[in-house]
Amino acid sequence: MASTTPIDMPPAPPAPPERTGRPKSTGQTGDKIFVGLSRGSGILLLVIMASIAVFLTYRSVLAISKDEGNFLTTFDWNPAGDPPVFGIAVLLFGTVVSSIIAMLIAVPIAVGIALFISHYAPRKLAAPIAYVVDLLAAVPSIVYGIWGALVLVPYLEGLNLWLDQFFGWTYIFEKTEVGVARSLFTVGILLAIMILPIVTSVSREVFLQVPKMNEEAALALGATRWEVIRLSVLPFGRSGIISASMLGLGRALGETMAVATVLSPNFLISLHLLNPGGGTFAQNIAAKFGEADAFGRDALIASGLVLFVLTLLVNGAARLIIARRKEYSGANA
Repeated sequence: MASTTPIDMPPAPPAPPERTGRPKSTGQTGDKIFVGLSRGSGILLLVIMASIAVFLTYRSVLAISKDEGNFLTTFDWNPAGDPPVFGIAVLLFGTVVSSIIAMLIAVPIAVGIALFISHYAPRKLAAPIAYVVDLLAAVPSIVYGIWGALVLVPYLEGLNLWLDQFFGWTYIFEKTEVGVARSLFTVGILLAIMILPIVTSVSREVFLQVPKMNEEAALALGATRWEVIRLSVLPFGRSGIISASMLGLGRALGETMAVATVLSPNFLISLHLLNPGGGTFAQNIAAKFGEADAFGRDALIASGLVLFVLTLLVNGAARLIIARRKEYSGANA
């Protein structure tokens, strides 16, 4: 008979230890505190916004209920009259038109400066330019206003005459009244100068975040520098440009002292943008709040509510645009 030898069997694996619960780490307490603070901050922000909206709505209802005119279409502001008459038509027109002018001027220039700093300028030159741009964003509004009244307004007289001579046929640039350049067009130029640093700084930071692999791949395929920017940089930074533009638009909509310094307000709507006159929400509130009685302040608060709603609509539209274009931005690649 053949002898049989026992076969060595591998040892059985040890039994897994019984789970007695997840050990508490020292970081869990900090995480809970951080989550609580973050959630509380978000809730607090919503409460503050809701409180502002309730306050503005309550005071606005008190004023609008006694308004003998149409709050949306009346071309007058006399809440102290008998009967009280006031409307926001001129203020809404002036605010929107001056902001649009500022955006049309500032956004293309700001994007060009941001591209120059991030992709064209040598490093030794880009850093000082970026520092100066960031410094301009910290200049107070009243300084811009004084500069606009003393320097910008006198020098725009020649530009207004030139626009009237060569582009007066467009009706918009036809100057029909004699006077200094204290118009919505001047306000738009001043606001463009004021929002230029904000849009430039945010756009520059977005362009610097473009993945280098995208740019190097385009260069490897034989693309020129402009084609790299057009095909790689701008699509990636589209959402950032929109966000930067909305930040600048928010400042343009709510600017007060600079506009009050360079604008000659009146309650007339005119498409002749070079004529003196116009008005904005913020400028009207700053000019009339000190001399207004209790009812007049309620009327000004009502106009502030319209500006509040306008700002929310602009921000909401920007969020929708960014959400729709997110798939094309390259940010999630």
